[in-house]
Amino acid sequence: MKISAVEMHDLDWKSQLPQMKGLSQTDFPKDVAAMANNGGGLIVYGVNESQKAATDRADVGHFDEGYERALRSAAITAISPPVFGLKVHRLGTEAAQNRAVVVEIAASVDGPHLIYRNELFGAPIRNDSDTVWMKERQIEAMYRARLDERRQATAALDALFNDSSAGRNTGDRAWFIAVAHPRVPRILAHLDRDEARLILQKAVPLALSFAGRGGVHPLESVDVQNPRPGLRRWVAVNTATGERKLWREAWVSVHQNGSVTLATAIGAHQMSRDGYFAGHEVEARAIECAVADFMALTRITADSTGNDGYDVRAGIDWTGTEPLQIMTIDNSGFVYKDVSTPLHRFTPVETSLDARETDAKFRRSVYELARDCVNQGGISNLHLIAMPD
Repeated sequence: MKISAVEMHDLDWKSQLPQMKGLSQTDFPKDVAAMANNGGGLIVYGVNESQKAATDRADVGHFDEGYERALRSAAITAISPPVFGLKVHRLGTEAAQNRAVVVEIAASVDGPHLIYRNELFGAPIRNDSDTVWMKERQIEAMYRARLDERRQATAALDALFNDSSAGRNTGDRAWFIAVAHPRVPRILAHLDRDEARLILQKAVPLALSFAGRGGVHPLESVDVQNPRPGLRRWVAVNTATGERKLWREAWVSVHQNGSVTLATAIGAHQMSRDGYFAGHEVEARAIECAVADFMALTRITADSTGNDGYDVRAGIDWTGTEPLQIMTIDNSGFVYKDVSTPLHRFTPVETSLDARETDAKFRRSVYELARDCVNQGGISNLHLIAMPD
């Protein structure tokens, strides 16, 4: 098979894979960092070249999951800041000849990515078909771009959070607000109603796998079958209507750029047939369910829109006079109020995550977000979301 493609700034041919032993000391981290610093690209292993042009195929040999994990690990441990979201594609089977491996590096907003060798460091970048080292002014410009991006990311989260919390009766009951915005939005096509419906439907069982049925799930209080159009988004409207159901009111939206929002009443939940907690009293397990639903929705949306890295903010909005109180339960389900630390203000929890990472790693992100939320109320342990092995 003859190939005529020529190397470019986003395409690099390699005949053989780097040695797995001592991978961090090979050119692999430099090649990945260079692509990340230049807007992303592909490194293709298994192609011979001449004068930067591919000539024919070359078999890269045995390539297993251990090798793939080593490549991902090197992109994280041998590059600063790490390059996340590396995608590795295997072409061909063990029985076939001319097997190839394609490493896909996404565009990064964390540049410049640096390579450290002993006591020296440098920032590689692609210059047409070559990998070169940045000059001081290039590094300075990229740091400035990173700071600008951080400000824009914060502004995007602010806008989503404020939009989601607007109009909520936060003086009567506390509300849980959570928003996620892709760091580098990558939209292949606009979501239609059926695609938005499928995202919402898939998120429900995934959320239950995170937190189970020990509390109230916001996704069960919205119309997942009939999302309605909004401004560059689809909205799952609240179905918990009527005076006896308003305590579980919820609203969810999936945006065309891959952003996700969730707003749900979390204070003054029902505690008996005719009894309700006060507006400032919040059950920790209600927070866990809200986090589980929000994170499930983010993961499914990311997969459907081709996004991976997300900035996330989750908080509790309460404007009443009483301090916020997060309540926990014992093994029998009895609710404890007196172990909570009164909160006059809940500090929103912010984090960045790869929404398309492995199941185990993503479950850890779900756990950590829920834990950070309940910890503010003096609660140590989660009851519904288990720590992943």
